[in-house]
Amino acid sequence: MRCDPISYLLMHFHFPFTAVEILWTLTFAAQLVLLVVLMGRDRIHRFRWFTASIAVLALRLLVGKVLADRVDRMMLGSILIPLADISVIVGFGVLIELALKAFRGTKRNMWLIATVVMLAIGGVALRYWGIWPQWSELTGNSHLTVLLIMQLSAQKGEVLLDFLAIELCLLILLFAAPAFAGWRTHVRRIVIGLAVAGLGQLGAEGALIYMSKHFVPKSRQEYEHLLDTATHITQANSILYVVVLVWWIACLWLDEPGPAHGEEGADPAPVMAPVGSAPLLEDSAEAHPEPEDE
Repeated sequence: MRCDPISYLLMHFHFPFTAVEILWTLTFAAQLVLLVVLMGRDRIHRFRWFTASIAVLALRLLVGKVLADRVDRMMLGSILIPLADISVIVGFGVLIELALKAFRGTKRNMWLIATVVMLAIGGVALRYWGIWPQWSELTGNSHLTVLLIMQLSAQKGEVLLDFLAIELCLLILLFAAPAFAGWRTHVRRIVIGLAVAGLGQLGAEGALIYMSKHFVPKSRQEYEHLLDTATHITQANSILYVVVLVWWIACLWLDEPGPAHGEEGADPAPVMAPVGSAPLLEDSAEAHPEPEDE
């Protein structure tokens, strides 16, 4: 099962005053602060999909906390799993939004080639990453089968998003024009945060998969040791996600050094006459008015 910080926190938040509860509080608070920064600093019009993704993740945390002790697990899954699928769809919108801003003006053929290559690499990585269920587990007409299919779509969709975010970050760092995705632009900093979060997520999940395949506990003590190790790995991933949220808060609070050439909302550069050139007709008429007729 995917070990993303959202799912982990939703499963363990009910223990008060524990590390998990503290991480849940920090994550939710950081998401709310980030939304306030996006609204207060007027960044929403530039990053609509990114804002929507943070809002959906915060909603998932809040709904899980409010309903966990009030409804059964089947009902809770029926609410949280569709939200997870929605967050995946919005996540694809975030990547498209950032790519459009970073590679503005790129020819359509280059867009098509880059998209196909990225999806091909991500698809191959997704095929061999993690554990896939048996086809017989996904066949049937029951409500549980539908939930399992939706859960699988959300889990594998999040893995694909992590791979695509890393690929997009590399493309922007190597090929994006500095005018649209310079080191201090919000676009590049958001993409860097997505890539770091994706690397942490894939690293944590890879470590857990490796442990499950190569370490078989032979005693209760070894089992508890493996369980503690898995908990520490997942908590470290959650801490990294909080750090990424703080990074986004700081970067989006600060203005970019200057409106990049062609950036949305940038004011056009003033047109200045060369030194020594003749004044405009209007300025000449005002400076040297015609004599009035007597």
